[in-house]
Amino acid sequence: MDVSFAGRVVEWRGPAPFFFVPVPEEQSADIRDVAAAATYGWGVIPVEARLGTVDFTTSLFPKDGGYLLPLKKAVRAPQGLAPGDEVSVEMTVRLGP
Repeated sequence: MDVSFAGRVVEWRGPAPFFFVPVPEEQSADIRDVAAAATYGWGVIPVEARLGTVDFTTSLFPKDGGYLLPLKKAVRAPQGLAPGDEVSVEMTVRLGP
C-alpha cells in the first residue's frame, strides 16, 4: 500500500529527543484499514519511506488513533531537517508475509 503526504517535523523530548512526522488523519485511516495485515506487534506498522533524497526503512508508531513516522538522524542530517520544517513523504506500508 503506497501513501504520500506532507507534514511538519515535530520533536518529542523524553530522556533523549526523538523526531517524527505525524501522518495526517486521511492517510492514517487508510493505514488502519490494513494494520492487522501489516503489524508485527505492539501496533507498529513496518514501512519503506522516502523523504527528499533519502530512502529508509522504519516502523510507524501508533499515537492517539493516528501514526508517527520516526526520523532518525541519518534521515534528518543529510537534509538539514529541524523541528517545524515542512517535508513531503512517500512510503509503502509493508504487508505481512
